[in-house]
Amino acid sequence: MTDKQLALKPFDFVLAVKIGVNPQEDFRFARLAEIFGVSLSTIHGAIKRAEAARILSRSAGSVRAINSAVREFAIHGAKYAFPATTGPSTRGIPTAIGAPILAQHFESTTALVPVWPSPDGRSFGFELVPLHPSVPRAAQDDEALYAVLALVDAVRAGAAREREIAITELQARL
Repeated sequence: MTDKQLALKPFDFVLAVKIGVNPQEDFRFARLAEIFGVSLSTIHGAIKRAEAARILSRSAGSVRAINSAVREFAIHGAKYAFPATTGPSTRGIPTAIGAPILAQHFESTTALVPVWPSPDGRSFGFELVPLHPSVPRAAQDDEALYAVLALVDAVRAGAAREREIAITELQARL
C-alpha cells in the first residue's frame, strides 16, 4: 500500500489534450516522448497520473483521452490547478486572445498579447508561461493542439468575454 497522493501535473494535462485532439492516432510512448522532447519515463509517469485523474484510459489497449473529462478540467479546473503566470515582454507564439482561434473574435489592437516565449515566435507580447516548456514546440506542429491550449490559456488568464468565447470553442473541440 502506498501513502503517496498522485497529483496531476500540467504536462499530464497537455499530454491528454494532445491525445484527445488526435483521436485517430495510436500514440506510442516513444513517439510522444519525441513530440514533446521528454524522456520515456516522463511520458509513463504522465500517463499514469492522467489515468488516475480519469482523463486518459488504456482500457482498450491503446492510450485514449476521455474527452468529456479533459473538457471539464479545461473549463473548470485548469485555472485553479495551474494558475496563469505572466512575465515581461518577449518574442514568442501568440496564445489566449493573441492566438488566431480567439483573435478572429476581437477587433485588432496595438496592445501586447500573451505569447509563449519562443525563439521561433514571430510575435512580440507579454510572456504567458506555457503549461510545460515543450508546449511552443509541440503546438507549432499540431494546429489542433495549439488551438486548444491557447483556449485553455484564455480560460486561465483572459477577461470575462475572452473566457466565455474560449469555453464555447473548447466545447466544440473536445
